[in-house]
Amino acid sequence: MTHANVPAEEAPNRDWRIIGLIGTGHFLSHFYMLCLAPLFPIWREEFGVSYAVLGLSVALMSAVTALLQTPVGFLVDRHGARPYLLGGTLIMALSISAMALAPSYWVILGLAVLSGIGNSVIHPADYAILGSSIGEKRMGRAFAMHTFTGNLGFAAAPLVIGLMTQTMGVSWRAALLSLGLLGVPVVAALVLQSRILKDQARPKKGGAPVGRKVLLSRTMLMFFAFFLLSSMAGSGVQAFLIATLDQLWGTPLAVASLALTGYVVGATGGVLIGGWYADRYSRHFTFVLGLTSLSILLLLAMGLLPLPDLVLPVVALVAGTALGASRTPRDVMVKHAAPPGQIGKVFGFISSGLPLGGAITPVPFGLMLDNGMPWLVLPTVALLLVASLLCAGGARGESLRSTRSTSPAPAPAE
Repeated sequence: MTHANVPAEEAPNRDWRIIGLIGTGHFLSHFYMLCLAPLFPIWREEFGVSYAVLGLSVALMSAVTALLQTPVGFLVDRHGARPYLLGGTLIMALSISAMALAPSYWVILGLAVLSGIGNSVIHPADYAILGSSIGEKRMGRAFAMHTFTGNLGFAAAPLVIGLMTQTMGVSWRAALLSLGLLGVPVVAALVLQSRILKDQARPKKGGAPVGRKVLLSRTMLMFFAFFLLSSMAGSGVQAFLIATLDQLWGTPLAVASLALTGYVVGATGGVLIGGWYADRYSRHFTFVLGLTSLSILLLLAMGLLPLPDLVLPVVALVAGTALGASRTPRDVMVKHAAPPGQIGKVFGFISSGLPLGGAITPVPFGLMLDNGMPWLVLPTVALLLVASLLCAGGARGESLRSTRSTSPAPAPAE
């Protein structure tokens, strides 16, 4: 793929500018989703509400984001991604800033819903722009940086809020006002650079299925299940690895925490390895299969064997890295399977499986620990990952069959 009206030597610089713009917005999106939770102790005293009620702010923001991603994806495909990305980012940022002026917690809840509406635009618009604007030789790295910046946003939010409110003595209102307003220059940069953000071509009439038919196809339903099951497994590890290791082997808290940190760091950095691979090789499913299988074996080892304290964090680091590296080729597989002009709705629908998976997992895994069955946690995670691979294989097979049935002649080898 080459960019229209852009000399070949300029395409890489252009691509990295686009990746930087989209990645910065994605960082803010994830940052805003986790910047409220560290304020719960302060809000509990100031507004006199329970932690259960406080949790509604994060739950509502996440739920609204997940529910609206698919409808927004239809709008992105119909009208173009740029206006929705600009509007969504601005709504998201100003909603966080407006919380600084909230006279009661119930106003914060309403603004959390509004921020979730803005946030719902990010995934469908980002992937539509990246898929249409970035050269194929850098598509894997573009998707990898998109995931990486989002993970950095999640990691940075509690740290920044804690430093501002606890160490620097900044009031929570001033913190949210200033952090929310960071979105304004990001929107300004998107406006100034909007000419390099390309919208996808409209689907041709009489071509591939459109609208709901695409999302209800076996290929997309299997990709949705792949994302859902992967998210269920990952959230189970992140939420309960420390408690599981404690109940199983009496692992010291410091060692178990280091193991979880290693897993999360590996999963975050691994996506960059996956992006490098996806741009150089075409066997994406083989890569996903191999690395996910390695992660399954290592997670089972942690759950079935009393590993030495020095070995445990290393095993967790490698397991997280392997799983993280498999994510970018997975995203590229989805992009290649999406019909032309329909990336927004496809990624809006499929990526909604990620927050849904994270919402499903905590209660059943918590019940396993509560009922004295810690030995079941990591094998269940492994089973979820095996099921996700079966769905990925099924999606790939359906995509290949669909390609053969619609192609007049065999496509040239990559």
